[in-house]
Amino acid sequence: MCKSMPELPEVETISRQLDRLIVGKKIKKVKVKLPKIVKAPQAVFRRALMGARIKNVSRRAKLLVFGLDNGWSMLVHLKMTGQLIFQIIKNIEQSTMKNRYTQKNRYTHVIFNFTDGSRLLFNDLRQFGYIKLVKTVELSNFFLKEGFGPEPLERDFTLADLKVLLVKKPKARIKQFLMDPKNIAGIGNIYSDEILFFSRIHPLRRVASLKPAEIKKIYSGIKKILPAAIKLKGTSTNDYLDVFGRPGKFAARLKVYGQEGKKCVKCKGRVVRIKIGGRSAHFCPVCQR
Repeated sequence: MCKSMPELPEVETISRQLDRLIVGKKIKKVKVKLPKIVKAPQAVFRRALMGARIKNVSRRAKLLVFGLDNGWSMLVHLKMTGQLIFQIIKNIEQSTMKNRYTQKNRYTHVIFNFTDGSRLLFNDLRQFGYIKLVKTVELSNFFLKEGFGPEPLERDFTLADLKVLLVKKPKARIKQFLMDPKNIAGIGNIYSDEILFFSRIHPLRRVASLKPAEIKKIYSGIKKILPAAIKLKGTSTNDYLDVFGRPGKFAARLKVYGQEGKKCVKCKGRVVRIKIGGRSAHFCPVCQR
């Protein structure tokens, strides 16, 4: 299976779980074991978090956004191997017997302790993930500067919106178009492959070559596949786990991503893998034209 960072369904899963678990909790202490993970002066970081309550947890693109009650927001990017693991201290002994990921380990770089005895661990094997602080009133400007495109699962993201975006990039290859967060937020390697297989469109196709019916199929694939993946708590292809240390179950539903050399589920041809701009694309050369 190929390596891929958590995408929209995985980050949305974590966001929803944490929004249920930690909203209202007060941060008692923050322990930073690997300073480079935190993109802020340590004193400022601790001062902003100590004693703050979690107001909400949300997602923008592949960023987790923790709203605090003191005017700050904490942004967490999991990158390739980041994990956020929630613990209730009194249950740790029991839970670690079931799952080694629910305990603190050598890849735990930041620990958020709450006043009720629970805590949140930020683990990251490859140390590409990061944590930032942004004033809540400045979040909109921050996201604007990041250049994130529209959220594909918002109700106001319509087929007409997708068409407008596509018109702006006629020479782009459709696989790369879907993966660019400046076009659409949150779709990465896994789900662009799956959306294009659903749509029966070759990943190397130029945007300008797409017919109206094909664009409609891509839009349908976005609206169908991403929610289905969220329902199954995402795709675990390498290090992704939900906040309880459990893998997502959508991997069993993957049709082409990571299926190189296997029979196509539709035509019984063989799934192939190619490189596009330094990234992989998996597809069926018979079904996808």
